[in-house]
Amino acid sequence: MKNLFKLVISVVIIATSSSFCVAQSNPQNPNTKLLSLSEKLLYRVKTDAPVDTFQRDLARYSVSDVVSGLPNDNAKKAFWLNIYNAYYQLLATQKHLPKAKIFATKCIQFTDTTLSLDDVEHGILRKRKWKFGLGYIPDFLPAKNTKQLAVAQVDYRIHFALNCGAKSCPPIAFYTYDKINIQLELATRTFLQGETEVNEATKTVHTTKIMEWFSGDFGGAKGVKKILGTYLSKDLSAYKVKFRAYNWSEELNNYK
Repeated sequence: MKNLFKLVISVVIIATSSSFCVAQSNPQNPNTKLLSLSEKLLYRVKTDAPVDTFQRDLARYSVSDVVSGLPNDNAKKAFWLNIYNAYYQLLATQKHLPKAKIFATKCIQFTDTTLSLDDVEHGILRKRKWKFGLGYIPDFLPAKNTKQLAVAQVDYRIHFALNCGAKSCPPIAFYTYDKINIQLELATRTFLQGETEVNEATKTVHTTKIMEWFSGDFGGAKGVKKILGTYLSKDLSAYKVKFRAYNWSEELNNYK
């Protein structure tokens, strides 16, 4: 009887512990409807289909809904990359805003806040960095709620996934939660290999201006060389890095 009592107690403890673990792990599961909404919105933009219904659906979510619905950085990156690329195209092709106004325009509506593309890129995906701080200076006056929405750690690969409608921008892709790391690796490798040239005679590397504008996100000069070396499969520690002029000529609907 004593052994039976111990067995029953053990089963109860194990069952309780298992239930607790499941309850604890559930918050890490992202809101699939929220993620799907970002993908569908971008697809509607790509196909030049009406987006009003999807924007209204997005506006039904509050900041707290988005925070709980995107509980980890992979979910945040997939969602916000799709949202950013969709809204840039909307503002440029449907609202016909000039490029200078697109980034600061408050356009992404939720029940309790409205965000701009700058808020998404620098406040959320770059974790409240100052736009002109080269990746080293925080934004001391960030937009409301971006602290709650921001990623825990900046992933430099997002710079090769954001499209701002210029010829030198990376192409637009559709990002999904379950494949985000594979997709960002492919986007980074493809873009850097296409935008980088190595001159063996002068020991010089010419690459995208993006890596200069956001140098701190890449780990500074040494980090830039290391990253380029990784994706080009070459030791570039003894090379000098120069940055290409950025081609701001408009190129919309550049989907991969």
